[in-house]
Parts: sequence; C-alpha cells; structure tokens
Amino acid sequence: MNIAIVEDEEKLASILTEYLSREGFDCEHYDNGKVALQQLQLDKADLVLLDLMLPETDGMTICRELRKSSNVPIIMTTARVEEIDRLLGLEVGADDYICKPYSPREVVARVKAVLRRTSENPQQEQATTGLQLDTDTAKVHINGKEGSLTAVELELLKTMMATPGRIYNRTQLMNRIYKDNRVVSDRTIDSHVKKLRQKLQSLVPETEYIHSVYGIGYKYEIPG
Repeated sequence: MNIAIVEDEEKLASILTEYLSREGFDCEHYDNGKVALQQLQLDKADLVLLDLMLPETDGMTICRELRKSSNVPIIMTTARVEEIDRLLGLEVGADDYICKPYSPREVVARVKAVLRRTSENPQQEQATTGLQLDTDTAKVHINGKEGSLTAVELELLKTMMATPGRIYNRTQLMNRIYKDNRVVSDRTIDSHVKKLRQKLQSLVPETEYIHSVYGIGYKYEIPG
C-alpha cells in the first residue's frame, strides 16, 4: 500500500518513511501543501498522513479538496493540542487525528488501524455485530428481528457504520444526510438520532450501537 506523507519537517518525514517502510508500506513524501494537493488529485494513495501547517496550502484545505472527489483515508497531524478540538468541530472529513510530538510507532499503529477499519468488508462487519443493514429496503436486522428506517435514519446509520468509533459532529451528519445543502438545526439532527437509537433499542434493549459524545456529536460502536 502507498502512504502519502505530507510533512514539511524533513527529519520527521524521513523517520516516518523509515518506520512505515519497515512495515511494508511504499511512501511518497511531499513538503509543500500546494504540490501535495496537485499530486494527490492525480495519483491515488491508499492513505494520506497530512500535517496541518504546511507551506502554500494548509492541511485543512487539502483535506476538504480531496474529500470532494475521494474517500482516501486521511490522518491529520498537528503540533498544537488546542487544534484537536477545532479539527473535531469542523467538517474536514479526516479519519483520525494525531497530536505532535508523537512516537513513530504510534503513527504506524494508527495507520494500520485506519486502513483496517476503512477496508473491512461491510457485510462481514455487520455479521459480527449481529446487525445487518439492508439499504435497498431501508430495513435493519438484528438477531432475527427486523425494523424499518426512514430515509434519514438509513443515511445516518449507514454513515456511522462505515467507520465504527469515529466521532461525527452534527454538521458532518447534516452534510451527509441533506445533499441539497439545506439548513437545519442541531435539534433536528438530535431528533433523528434519538429516533434511530430508539428503533435499534426496541429490537435489542440490552445493546447500544450509537453513542453520544458530550460536546461533540455521535459515534457508532461495535458491541464488545
């Protein structure tokens, strides 16, 4: 698999390349944001390790631009702890975030985890949870029980199930559900999530699939 390392610190990029190469990954390094964006739009990478602060074009802009045409997994890095809350609170579309300074081994572990999570077969994943989502009929099946979903509930569940454990804020969910860019309130999203959770819990009262994350939004978790 090919990893694109977008990092303007040459020494750090060299260390990351060394550690990732040991694990069998091919690495391409870009130290300029504008150049990186141009190349990534032309050449497909399997994952992008993207620094926030870059010359010419910053990491957030690169992430937003890539998300217009690609679902490539993106891990963003930042040297400022306070940026993590900002990243989580914005519609940037990254799959994970790492704060500097970090261990190269941690980065390798996070890269593997994101690749594993984004490449898993959805049907296999659903089977392990006991939950199966039929997008053609807008029905959910859990342990032999069946429930019907509205179009909005279907999109909500499908979005969160695609990346278990990822936290989605209300704006992110809103943009995925309403393709026409209509403006709806946070309470509208909360109401849809609440009804979806109630439907799932009516089928399996003892199991919770969708969790609230205080001050941020919601996430889907595979029951342990």
